[in-house]
Amino acid sequence: MRARTPFQRIDVQRAEALFVRSDLVVLDVRDAGSFDQSHVDGALHVTSANLSAVLGATAKTRPILIYCYHGNASREYAQIFSDFGFAEVYSLDGGHEAWRDRRPASRSTTLEAELQHWLSAQQFPSADVNAVIANATTPLMKASQNGDGKIARLLIAASAQVNARNADGNNALWLACVGGHLDMIDMLVEAGIDIDNRNDNGATPLMYAASSGKAAVVERLLAKGADVTPETLDGFSALDLAQTIECLTLLRPRRRFSAASEP
Repeated sequence: MRARTPFQRIDVQRAEALFVRSDLVVLDVRDAGSFDQSHVDGALHVTSANLSAVLGATAKTRPILIYCYHGNASREYAQIFSDFGFAEVYSLDGGHEAWRDRRPASRSTTLEAELQHWLSAQQFPSADVNAVIANATTPLMKASQNGDGKIARLLIAASAQVNARNADGNNALWLACVGGHLDMIDMLVEAGIDIDNRNDNGATPLMYAASSGKAAVVERLLAKGADVTPETLDGFSALDLAQTIECLTLLRPRRRFSAASEP
């Protein structure tokens, strides 16, 4: 049976970034009067009466953004879409209130030409360092996976959101670990990224590195202060997931020390 993809709760800044995508479906789940008075441009009004029709008429590959008044009911609807197999579902924290009161997103028109060219080449809008493409991938995630340190520095300097998470709940650090880019790991940690970010399966970058046998990445993450104690939703730690002797050797003393320190 195919695993269901959990929906994501996002703020208005990430919601604005989604609007560059032509296939985005925006759903307003407030009452009809509120919808008629004011709603997000292009939003479709959804209630329990037409929910089944919307579910059946919408391709499961399209990204879905749902909002309500304050962000509570939208999570219930988002869970329904997730349960029905939609791959990319977002619930807007703060709802229509937050959207109405938002400050327009800052889109620099003075980005360095090299960065603008790179953004366009990677299918991002050339003036938006926080845009997203497939799988909610941000420019910083893309640069991190590719090991493009110069572009990553330009993105961070241009106020790229360091702790943005993709559709799997991974941040840019995870992607840097996938690519095995040690200098990128250093840069992201120095920029304030969450080194112990847990994705939708509860896995951290350290767990990924251990499970992939990337000893150099494990060593660098540990040196930067990664926590060895978190466990996945299935109850496995980085030590449990280690695939090589080198990773085991790096993790074992850390795990014993952590266990000995517990009250």
